[in-house]
Amino acid sequence: MRVYVPLTLAGLAQAHTAGEVGPGPLTAYAVTPGLREWYVSDDIEELEYAALSRAAAASLRMIAAVPDLPRRRVVLAVDVPDGDAVADPDGPLDHSSVGEVRIAAAVPLAKAAAVHVDADDAEADVSAAADALGAADHGDDDAQFVVDGAEDHELLWFGVQEIPGLIT
Repeated sequence: MRVYVPLTLAGLAQAHTAGEVGPGPLTAYAVTPGLREWYVSDDIEELEYAALSRAAAASLRMIAAVPDLPRRRVVLAVDVPDGDAVADPDGPLDHSSVGEVRIAAAVPLAKAAAVHVDADDAEADVSAAADALGAADHGDDDAQFVVDGAEDHELLWFGVQEIPGLIT
């Protein structure tokens, strides 16, 4: 199963050094029954893109929580056995948890298929979105517009072998 693990550049550097993403439990995003219902599509590529987008939003929240982090969203695409990624059937059915799964243990970086990272030119919009996130969560429409501006930036695809160049 392909899962999308939200990270920061610092988290990616730590995973690269350790050779794994963890420790567990990890929060990731995947094509779950809840995501299928929310997105209303049978196209697996569209559903995977939706899961990737959910992980990018979680990465933005990580960035917002630590102001001195580089302002670029990071998502690591990892392949795990189907039983390792578990959706919480009793979890809340709110927008923020759609597609969310838990992975109990650390995941070897060797299981990563790709890494998705914001381009340098997205940094100003991601920074503004991180700063506006709290107000957007409280219903401020102008702040939500700023957050949506970061989501307008497509994450770039990088091979796992390119991680050293991303974290330097």
